[in-house]
Amino acid sequence: MDVFSADERSRIMGRIGGKNTRPELRVRKLLHALGYRFRIHRKDLPGTPDVVFPGRRAVIFVHGCFWHRHEGCPRATTPATNRDFWERKFRSNTKRDAERIEQLGRLGYRCLVVWECETKNLERLAERLTAFLRREDVPDGQTLRRR
Repeated sequence: MDVFSADERSRIMGRIGGKNTRPELRVRKLLHALGYRFRIHRKDLPGTPDVVFPGRRAVIFVHGCFWHRHEGCPRATTPATNRDFWERKFRSNTKRDAERIEQLGRLGYRCLVVWECETKNLERLAERLTAFLRREDVPDGQTLRRR
């Protein structure tokens, strides 16, 4: 049983922002420190990528482990109440993510997904971002999509 009324829960969930999250800001700050320059939240691209490198035809999505279902991550839990709703919601999110990456690939963009939990280890993250932007194989890079 939820401790909040349906209206209160809706208000709380509606306040969860999708842009300029703490993990996204960590990634952007690190990229800037590494000397990379980029654009953010390009609305003219599918999925409005979090970080865009137009000249490199590369984009980075910074995904929350809970909302985007980082497989094997302890943060990707499913709430016990209203389970059917949550499972539909998560399926919809992951399907939309895959479609956006596919669309970007067709437009000639390389995509990298950085998970929220990966932003904790900045040294490893720096290696992964640098490899991606240099077009090398990305460590743990199963999310790298190449055309």
